[in-house]
Amino acid sequence: MKLMERLDRCCRLAHLARATREQYARWVGQFLRFHRRCDGSWTPPGELRGADVAAFLTHMAVERRLSESSQNQALCAIVFLYQHVLHGLPKDHLGDVRALRSTRPKTLPTVLSGAEVRRLIDAIPIDSDCGVVVRLMYGTGMRIGEVCTLRVRDLDFDRLQIVIRQAKGKKDRLVMLPGALRGPLSDHLRVRREIHERDLHRLAGYVPLPDSVANKAPRNEREWGWQYVFASVAVRYDERHRGVRWHTTAAHVYRTIAVAARAAGIAKRVTPHALRHSFATHLLEQGWDVRQVQTLLGHASLETTMIYTHVMNRPAMAVTSPLDVLSVG
Repeated sequence: MKLMERLDRCCRLAHLARATREQYARWVGQFLRFHRRCDGSWTPPGELRGADVAAFLTHMAVERRLSESSQNQALCAIVFLYQHVLHGLPKDHLGDVRALRSTRPKTLPTVLSGAEVRRLIDAIPIDSDCGVVVRLMYGTGMRIGEVCTLRVRDLDFDRLQIVIRQAKGKKDRLVMLPGALRGPLSDHLRVRREIHERDLHRLAGYVPLPDSVANKAPRNEREWGWQYVFASVAVRYDERHRGVRWHTTAAHVYRTIAVAARAAGIAKRVTPHALRHSFATHLLEQGWDVRQVQTLLGHASLETTMIYTHVMNRPAMAVTSPLDVLSVG
């Protein structure tokens, strides 16, 4: 078994999220490519030590100017490789890793005003393939990955709730289902079910299941409740020639939002996460408690949520510029 295949297998055994597995594979690949020999051959990982890891991390900070979080993620991926994949090496094989740490400053989140959100949403028709997705991200504060992988069974129209399962940190949480989206989301599901019924008639309609469900109830692969709410346009066929319909991709949503932001004349860098930032900031401006916002966002630490208090518009605490006072005088 090749090294990257062993890495993926160990990540799965450790129950790491799919996004984490992909990032670990990317960082390990970059680490090994960084230490390729002059003749182009690979250096066996067992021959690399702490000084080699430090050189790679320093390169990330100095040459590539990557953030501290990227540097930490790369280090975690390399440590995971040596601790869980490369068996037979002594525990202190790497030793102390002393690298130059990134000093890239932390920035405040990009927050859109209410008017900017309105212009952005109006630029994306609600009946388009990403119309409901964009409105749902702003209306609930969900992450892009949580929206893309949302399943039909997790929507509760009677209680106006959405269950987000196994999100970041492997935690489930509840968010509101905006009443304004009840009708559009129902219309979307009606069309989505018609597509699923057609898939069933052509021996397709399969969907990837969580490992725990796939082992216990594999027949749920074609059940309506387990289908993705926002599915891909194309049907992929697996090794058993079964038609599998995956969820829509984050890249597609990114492109849609970028095009809409330009059409709306918004000069800020608008990403799906900017809608999440705007959701949290606007709730705090409306007077909701920061603890409630923390629960809706799924933050483990209150300090993470408190960053939005630095960008919110607080009229009661606003400081008047002396230039404005001078102008009035």
